[in-house]
Amino acid sequence: MRMNNPLADNAPADHEDQALVMRARSGDRQAVEDLIERHQGWIYNIAVRMLYHPQDAEDATQEILVKVVTRLSSFEGRSSFRTWLYRVVFNHLLNVKRGREELKITTFSAYGDALDSTPDLELPDPGASPETNLLVTEAMLACTSGMLLCLDREQRLTYILGAIFGVSDAVGADLLEITTDNFRQRLTRARRDLRSFMDDKCGLVNKSNPCRCAKKTRGFIQEGHVDPDNLLFSRGRMSEVREAAPKVFETIKTLDDKCAEIYRRHPFYNPPDLRQVLRRLTQRPS
Repeated sequence: MRMNNPLADNAPADHEDQALVMRARSGDRQAVEDLIERHQGWIYNIAVRMLYHPQDAEDATQEILVKVVTRLSSFEGRSSFRTWLYRVVFNHLLNVKRGREELKITTFSAYGDALDSTPDLELPDPGASPETNLLVTEAMLACTSGMLLCLDREQRLTYILGAIFGVSDAVGADLLEITTDNFRQRLTRARRDLRSFMDDKCGLVNKSNPCRCAKKTRGFIQEGHVDPDNLLFSRGRMSEVREAAPKVFETIKTLDDKCAEIYRRHPFYNPPDLRQVLRRLTQRPS
């Protein structure tokens, strides 16, 4: 089942949002919860890609939803509700305090040195058991998610929108409140920087590179980047991004597309259900 993508132009969906907003502003708590349910999955998935760690993403998602619920009265309808909501999302994610992994991962150069220093160790019976495959998938998701953190926040958010979720430059520029030219320029720089690194280091993109997920998995476990007892990314996956987003991606033709395709095959994560948290907050007199 394909989820509605609120990042795409979708007039019927926005009409439904507008109706829910009107009911919510009249005191209908069910309408508030329906709004949260419609958008929390996408907000959470954007936050995970921006902040890396699921707990940081959950905290940010909750903070964003509190802002949205408490500011509904300020929505004047001059833009679509989707645009208003996701501007709140993006402004929060651009300015929120650095997540725990953002403090560790700084530049592509430093990240590349860390990958090079991680030993290549063979896994027992590589590919022979679901548990081993799960650990290799976790290593791949952790490593490629870390690469995103090497982009600065503006580049990262632009790449998430334009390359991973496939929004048009017009929609991306509208959401970020910049010109379409600026959006395209940011996206070009982000693609260039990520492409250069992945083409030089990542065996998923360039088969001549020695870095392989299966060879790095044990090293990642030894260094604490992957915890077999607490997998961050590869459990409870709902679908791939390409299945959740309505855009039909063309056959890979360029290196940029090949890099982006890796991220489109990342999971579209089930979000924590924050309706109960928001229900308690909205029931307070203040």
